[in-house]
Amino acid sequence: MAFRVTAATAPAAGPFGFVQQGNSLLLSGALRIDTVEDLLRDWDDPSSRGIATLDLAQVSQLDTAGAWFVVDQEQHASRHGRVLTITGATPAQAQLIETVRHNMPPHDMALTRHLSLLDRLEAFGRKTMRGARMTVELLSFLGQVMITLGGIVVHPRRLRLTSLVHHCQEIGLNAVPIVALMAFLIGVVLAFQGAAQLRQFGAEVFVVDLIAISVLRELGILLTAIIVAGRSGSAFTAAIGSMKMREEIDAMRTLGLDPVTILVVPRVLALMLMLPALGFIADISGLLGGALMSWIELGVSPAVFQSRLVGNTDVWHFGVGMIKAPFFALIIGIIGCYQGMMVGGNAESLGRLTSASVVLSIFMVIVMDAMFSIFFSVVGV
Repeated sequence: MAFRVTAATAPAAGPFGFVQQGNSLLLSGALRIDTVEDLLRDWDDPSSRGIATLDLAQVSQLDTAGAWFVVDQEQHASRHGRVLTITGATPAQAQLIETVRHNMPPHDMALTRHLSLLDRLEAFGRKTMRGARMTVELLSFLGQVMITLGGIVVHPRRLRLTSLVHHCQEIGLNAVPIVALMAFLIGVVLAFQGAAQLRQFGAEVFVVDLIAISVLRELGILLTAIIVAGRSGSAFTAAIGSMKMREEIDAMRTLGLDPVTILVVPRVLALMLMLPALGFIADISGLLGGALMSWIELGVSPAVFQSRLVGNTDVWHFGVGMIKAPFFALIIGIIGCYQGMMVGGNAESLGRLTSASVVLSIFMVIVMDAMFSIFFSVVGV
């Protein structure tokens, strides 16, 4: 069996080709990037034809692409339990092949072998330890922020008021349209779905209680916190992470400035101030959306909706939602800033930790909401 590749840029030594001699495959000519490209179109696994040796004695030219081709064939045979020996290379060619071999990425054996129970337990243990380590670091970071806030209470001049106002505008004022629209649509959906079920029992008027309790107690502040986590929490991680990549935070420490005081505290305080306000706007928008859909779908007039809302809905439902807001804000701010501080010196870590910040913030907000629900249920509120 013989094969020849004729390349337009082939050297004077002749085109590249190969011929099988017993269990050896004799390569000849110029094994370069242009001939390798043509060769790969028709190349099949030499080991499938009983080839155990690649002979490079007649290869006149060998570049990095050619060396990669040789090493790739060697590794391909090794992955399938066969041995392919490389012979006949000149010292320069052998050195190039060895350099390419050492720089080839390792084959991921985890993709080809079955994971045993011990492997799975080990992977689970490693993930558990990473989670525990992150929890300890987050609590430590929270303590550092709390201590810094205490120092600002004692010495108010340390507070960066301009930065605080700027972040209040970014977190609060600029988020009003999306939060109001989201809550309005949630109120519409609750009224529409509630009407479809309550109409079967002739209890359409109770849709007012359903909307009021759901929006004021749970959905208004919870969905607002989720939107803020995706919008502002990720922005915190990206902004602080970018400064970490450019070594601006290290420069602050060199100048004797505390990054927590300058970067973290204004963001956390702005969140704790603005999230209750956004939650209030979400509650009003949700009630308006529910009232509008109740009027359209059930014929419950705005006056009836208002009287039913005032007469049958305890103001404590609104208070429960507002109590949750500062805690949600603290979770989002701490996680967003912590992940930003953990960014390394490359863009990959910035993107990965920004995504992790959003996911972890939303998860912890939902966990905290569940804990509040259990607590208020136990105390009978």
